[in-house]
Amino acid sequence: MSVARLRNLGPASARMLATVGVRTAADLEALGAAEVYRRLRETGAPGLSRNLLWAMEGALLDVDWRNLPPEIRTRLLAEAGEA
Repeated sequence: MSVARLRNLGPASARMLATVGVRTAADLEALGAAEVYRRLRETGAPGLSRNLLWAMEGALLDVDWRNLPPEIRTRLLAEAGEA
């Protein structure tokens, strides 16, 4: 399934994720949200924000990104090297 069809993600997110080789839900799951975010940050992706990090994790968990618990957000920031 295309990442554009996942909860919290859409066509703009899918285009950004494609720049680091993430095109499917399986690609995102294999790398994890923090690793994909780290790769995007390394490319200097324009418009990149932590909201995309939350959105990707929410997509993997099938929850609205705004409902991610603080402990998950803290873990993601640590994994992405932003803690």
